[in-house]
Amino acid sequence: MKNIVKYLLCVSLIVVTLTGCGRVPKLKDGSDLVFELNGLKMTAEDFYQELKDNYGTQTLVNAIDSLLLNKVYETDKDLKTKIDSQITQLKNQYGSDFQSFLEYNNIASEKVLRNLLEISYKRELAIKDYAATLINDKDIEKYYNEKTIGDIKASHILIKSEATDDMTDEEKKKAEEKALETAKEVIKKLNDGAKFEDLAKEYSKDSSASDGGNLGYFNRGEMVSEFENAAVALKVNEYTKEPVKTQFGYHIILKTDQKEKPKLTEVKDKIKDTLINDKISNTSNISVFALEWLRNKNDLKIYDSELKIRYDHYMNQEKSN
Repeated sequence: MKNIVKYLLCVSLIVVTLTGCGRVPKLKDGSDLVFELNGLKMTAEDFYQELKDNYGTQTLVNAIDSLLLNKVYETDKDLKTKIDSQITQLKNQYGSDFQSFLEYNNIASEKVLRNLLEISYKRELAIKDYAATLINDKDIEKYYNEKTIGDIKASHILIKSEATDDMTDEEKKKAEEKALETAKEVIKKLNDGAKFEDLAKEYSKDSSASDGGNLGYFNRGEMVSEFENAAVALKVNEYTKEPVKTQFGYHIILKTDQKEKPKLTEVKDKIKDTLINDKISNTSNISVFALEWLRNKNDLKIYDSELKIRYDHYMNQEKSN
């Protein structure tokens, strides 16, 4: 956050230097005078060089992106709502210390915070748009053929370890072993003919226990991966013969129904969104490539030859990290 504020300050200084802010004195050679100190003078050109030497490349990149993101992406009602929600959340979190939070992060005001959040959200939009260019119809068809399934309906019995934070490692290990043993006992009772619903009501520590462990219908991405993979592998009316361990405990899963696989046309947009999110999560430095793509798409030209060389070097370094 501090770095973002620092670059915005530098951006504003450069903008002021280049465009002027009200009337400024001019020297005999026509130079704009930024300040004077006991006979010492700094012109706009000198000030620009000072900023370029000290903050040049990063400030240039951020200045470009700030102007570009605000041009390409409208600050619509949904975005304003997101920003309002984020600020409200921060105010609720920090309460009377909200102003101290701003000061600690070198944020001059709530308005500056709002601008920072706005640019951040728009940067996410640019990344998503870029990731979309990396997805084609073949990718979507491959995902559809290999991973798309009809909605699954399942019930489960969740056995939780009774380990607590104040236990020793040995005590926690024993509690874990006891939970696993209980889960295996439940499976043995199922093998002996006990009803799944009855065992769920008796043993399960999940809120679904009162409904016989019924979880309703779900699809990929809605359950933790271990649970999802086990449920997908089951046949209808089949239950797991070994406890399935997740972060929540040990599950015994019963698949009770599965709908037909939807047509590609029905799920194409959803698959594309899934693949886009996968690209964002699994592509190194995707924000660097995304913003470079957006700049090139909008015909970026850097006329200061010194900054152009620095920019090219900076981008090569960023993309290789």
